[in-house]
Amino acid sequence: MKFVPTGLADAYVVELEPHHDERGFFARMFCANEFEQHGLEPAVVQGNLSFNHRRGTLRGMHFQRPPAAETKYIRCLRGAIYDAIIDLRPESPTYLRSFGVELTADNRLGLYVPTMFGHGFITLTDDTEVSYLVSEFYTPGVEGGLRYDDPVLDVTWPVEIQVISDKDQSWPAFDAESRS
Repeated sequence: MKFVPTGLADAYVVELEPHHDERGFFARMFCANEFEQHGLEPAVVQGNLSFNHRRGTLRGMHFQRPPAAETKYIRCLRGAIYDAIIDLRPESPTYLRSFGVELTADNRLGLYVPTMFGHGFITLTDDTEVSYLVSEFYTPGVEGGLRYDDPVLDVTWPVEIQVISDKDQSWPAFDAESRS
């Protein structure tokens, strides 16, 4: 695997290094040792799968606060998404900066999302499946979210939003005081 810096502290795009032969190829998509060697959290306690019927489905921007703050490793298994992250760590040199990348079944890229980053995606195709490996269990009561269209966060979604949950649409505007 290749760990490509995103420009946000501690966040990486993960590229596969396929080994090809007449059958196709084989590639490691996750290795706790390699993640740890790059200073990334290797623990995985839960794997999640998101299926999305329609192009333009937006999920996010989500995060969990301590004591259950989680890292995420995101991959698109079917279709395509535009995945966006935002650094919410006030002590970070990239605080409030965002990054986006297209993850597709064809490009096979992954995105490592550190703790205390907002995360969300929008589907670029119908019938999209997204896999998340996370370092903490989902914990109601410590979950948080950000408005997907908050100008402070500077995320430009590449397609028009067609489907969004009431919960994701109603997250409050960014307030630095309430995010600590």
